Amino acid sequence: MDQPDQQTAAPAGEDTALRRAVSGKLLYLFILGDVLGAGIYALVGEIAGEVGGALWVPLLVALGLAMLTAVSYAELVTKYPRAGGSAVFAERAFRRPVLSFLVGYCMLAAGVTSAAGLALAFAGDYLGVFLDVPAVPAALVFLLLVALLNARGIQESVRANVVMTVVEVFGLVLVVVLAAVVFGRGDGDPGRVVEFPEGVSAGSAVLAAAILAYYSFVGFETSANVAEEVRDVRRVYPRALFGALLTAGVVYVLVGLAASVVLPADELAASSGPLLAVVQATGIGVPDQLFSAIALVAVANGALLTMIMASRMVFGLAEQRLLPPVLGRVLPGRRTPWVAIAVTTAVAMSLTLIGDLGALANIVVLLLLLVFLSTNVAVLVLRRDRVAEEHFTAPVVLPVLAIGSCLLLLWQQEATTWLRAGLMLAVGVALYALAQAPWWGGTRTRQSEPVLRG
Repeated sequence: MDQPDQQTAAPAGEDTALRRAVSGKLLYLFILGDVLGAGIYALVGEIAGEVGGALWVPLLVALGLAMLTAVSYAELVTKYPRAGGSAVFAERAFRRPVLSFLVGYCMLAAGVTSAAGLALAFAGDYLGVFLDVPAVPAALVFLLLVALLNARGIQESVRANVVMTVVEVFGLVLVVVLAAVVFGRGDGDPGRVVEFPEGVSAGSAVLAAAILAYYSFVGFETSANVAEEVRDVRRVYPRALFGALLTAGVVYVLVGLAASVVLPADELAASSGPLLAVVQATGIGVPDQLFSAIALVAVANGALLTMIMASRMVFGLAEQRLLPPVLGRVLPGRRTPWVAIAVTTAVAMSLTLIGDLGALANIVVLLLLLVFLSTNVAVLVLRRDRVAEEHFTAPVVLPVLAIGSCLLLLWQQEATTWLRAGLMLAVGVALYALAQAPWWGGTRTRQSEPVLRG
């Protein structure tokens, strides 16, 4: 039987009540697992639709843009290793509760939107190998199953994430190896890797595709939430963060090159399971069921982890009276936040009705760019706050460039994407106002209650 975790003070000699059980290597794999996988399995076709055969270019650009913001996270996490991520950085820097709430809410909204997109990816051609069902109804059933698992209580650990990372990486490496075999036997068309769509400037195509490609690199920001559990965090965090992003970037660029060599851009864009289409086109005999199962594991794991994160964020915000207290209710037996799970699942289900993976990915990127913009500005604001411990310090030009990169990508977003994201933010502001209303009648969750399972 699980026992309540009532530890509130750090053990003697420790600066945190949490156990520092994560080594640098495990942190590297944790970040790599968050970044790799679901996005690239789902979005290669969407990126090809924007940039043609030169898939690797926007992937490389997106890596560079992600690295700029990662520098800001490296500085803030090593400067404030007990901070809880972007919302806490915003609170330290700007001292405005509503602003820090909106930063946290953007991450929450991005997570729910991402889960909706991953549900559509799960219900596409990868699932079609096993079942011939319409995509949107299948996505709704998938999200319902995820919610039931979430409500039951999912025990997650870094080591479990390592296993999933190995599965996801294996599938991507398999694509690269099969494409190399095709190239070695004289098939495929390597000239496609420098082809851009006709009638569109290369710069415009790359920027439009980089917004989608950026989605494949997000996830590294969640590592800020485990800072207190990392051994020697000030030394190992920057190495693990930059190492994981560079590894993911190399894998993604190779996958982009492999996909272009094997298939034309229009065929990639027409598939909701683009990497399966690449494997099939090699003609080497890898069973469709094997690769589809790998892709489904990657996508399903990403959606499940995202929905667990989103429901716990809602629960935490409700506990702090930043969202209506009703969202903090838990199941009596399982001790899981059933109202938060139900609400986040309902929102994700409604977003699947958009039916366009690319549109959902753009909403996610826009919301996270707002978060990253806040973090990059916070780095500069907090330069005046001195701490005694040594920490990673970025050259001031890098956060400035990161701010510029965020503004550039935000400028490239379409009006429809801004409208949809704006509506989600308006809902967040309304919920925040409700939570502050004296007539709501909610009470803060008691500190003595057991922690949630899962």
